[in-house]
Amino acid sequence: MQAQLETLGQLERRLDFAIPSADIESAVDARLKRVARTARIQGFRPGKAPMKIVAANYGLQAREEVLNEQVQTAFAKAVQEQKLRVAGFPQFEGKPSEGDAFTFSATFEVYPEITVGDLSSKEVERPVLVVSDAEVDKTIDILRKQRTRFDRVERAAEKGDRVIVDFKGTIDGVAFSGGSSENYAFLAGEGQMLPEFDNAVLGMKEGESKTFDLAFPADYQGQEVAGKTAQFEVTVKNVAAPQLPELNADFAKLLGIESGDLDALRAEIRKNVEREVKRRLTARAKEAVMQALLDVTPVETPKALLNQEIGRLIENARQEMQQRGFDPKNMPFPPEVFEEQAKRRVSLGLVLAEVVRANKLEAKPEQIRTIVDEFAESYEHPEEVVKWYYSSPERLEGPEALALEDNVVEFVYTQAKTVDKQLAFDELMGQQA
Repeated sequence: MQAQLETLGQLERRLDFAIPSADIESAVDARLKRVARTARIQGFRPGKAPMKIVAANYGLQAREEVLNEQVQTAFAKAVQEQKLRVAGFPQFEGKPSEGDAFTFSATFEVYPEITVGDLSSKEVERPVLVVSDAEVDKTIDILRKQRTRFDRVERAAEKGDRVIVDFKGTIDGVAFSGGSSENYAFLAGEGQMLPEFDNAVLGMKEGESKTFDLAFPADYQGQEVAGKTAQFEVTVKNVAAPQLPELNADFAKLLGIESGDLDALRAEIRKNVEREVKRRLTARAKEAVMQALLDVTPVETPKALLNQEIGRLIENARQEMQQRGFDPKNMPFPPEVFEEQAKRRVSLGLVLAEVVRANKLEAKPEQIRTIVDEFAESYEHPEEVVKWYYSSPERLEGPEALALEDNVVEFVYTQAKTVDKQLAFDELMGQQA
């Protein structure tokens, strides 16, 4: 009989098909003959057992293997004839045989037909930031602060000093968890401690002690003390003032400029900042474009693809927990927690594939090479990195995917109402001014 296709839902289909019994039996006989050549059966030399004995020992296994292969082959042929794009894996079910044929049904989902919406009235922001001397100076200041040295002083603690203290906290005279510590170091007045604690320590000298009250906020992360008032006794054991390294040849050498030339240092820092700014601008642009595409394009997500993506996200979460030193076996990973993220990723993948196909936005070799070269720039031997990427086609899949996304971004900018958005350096880099 011919394959019969039935629509069960918007994406769900059932395909009924049959395989002639003669084809099954012929394939089983052929397989058993191959097995018989090398079969090791007690009482017979290898390959000399009668076919009846071989069939008794291997017949069931051979029939199962043949059926699986024939079902897969027949399904693939029927799908091709019906011009179906199967999403995920089908579920096969045997049915009562009809005449001289084995009959089966396969239930599966198909990929949705994607029609990308009209972008002409959609406003999409394009983030913009040109790196100036001010951004380079700010980065140099950050690098200097990261290498701050603290020298002991005999004066009272000021904002920005590193102080080392012993403290003990009680509530109604009873100590509480996390309320006591010895030789605890922090930067005074920099918001690393609650304001009352900071204010109490500012102005204290080494060797001085003080008792003060501290009211924990109602939303404090420590639920045991949230909303309560504690009494703290604090003793300052050390006050050290920050000493920034001078911006000189030694500092340049510390950052890898062997000549110690400050102009060379600035040039290197500018190049690094420009690379990072470009990366972050690209990421923001992609996020805006992808959201615009999803906003104008309704997508029916195949459950099979959604479940696969949820499984990938759960596995990624398990690996991340393991890398952080936690045992993922003792942690629940409810699928529903990942459902929204998985749906967005699957939907976006379907939309992007259609945008690329319909507008011929495939990545060009020179685009891929440019991305690989950019990856390699930050390494000591960039030519070795480039060679590594091009030594295996699989390694180029990442750069190719990025090039495809870049092409989609540029395409959407030509179709939508693109608005340049000037960003502040601190905003883009996630720093506080």
